[in-house]
Amino acid sequence: MSAQLLLVDDEPGLREAVKEYLQESGFSVQTASNAREGWDMMQHTIPDLVISDIMMPQVDGYQFLKQMRDDQRFQALPVVFLTAKGMTGDRIQGYQAGVDAYLPKPFDPDELVAIVENLLVRHTVKTQVASEDTENMDIAKLAHEISKIKDLLSPRNAITQTPPPFKIDLTPREQSVLNLVAEGLMNKEIARRLETSVRNVEKYVSRLFSKTGTNSRTELVRFALEHGLAK
Repeated sequence: MSAQLLLVDDEPGLREAVKEYLQESGFSVQTASNAREGWDMMQHTIPDLVISDIMMPQVDGYQFLKQMRDDQRFQALPVVFLTAKGMTGDRIQGYQAGVDAYLPKPFDPDELVAIVENLLVRHTVKTQVASEDTENMDIAKLAHEISKIKDLLSPRNAITQTPPPFKIDLTPREQSVLNLVAEGLMNKEIARRLETSVRNVEKYVSRLFSKTGTNSRTELVRFALEHGLAK
């Protein structure tokens, strides 16, 4: 799927020319004649990148950019300013406002395409890194919880009374998934280890919740360790 761009400019001729060139370069492009119209469009479809003029009636580019940066959904959204204002002070103001690139008119459309492609690649990399960091935090948190559970169930903390025998029927694949969950692995890692899809792992984890009467991975691990289900 091609990247979705939003082009906001109050000059019809320039707007259509830039849109056509970007589409010929492989992008999907929506256009708006002013910032308010562009903002309304973003409520329905979040673009991958915004290209905006600065000098526009009612709401200028700087105000439009501030509106985006104040909204959590658009804080990391790449934004390019297209404008006839090319003075150093204007560019500094744009960068201080949080713009990612600043291209004064007249400009070479190939340069615009190069800027767009570069920003999209950088944004994708940042998004992937942020996602991996979040997943690593989740894994670390789960591992800590598992460690606490194992510590509580260790011989020095064990209750002298022998727990009643417990029987639950698990398929070989459910047992494998349970063992890996008990090791602190998240669904993506389990899928990679078992050479299956994340969706299948989610189904197995859901079945384990149902069979054990638990509602979270931490509860599942505690239940498995207490009843000797995890190997």
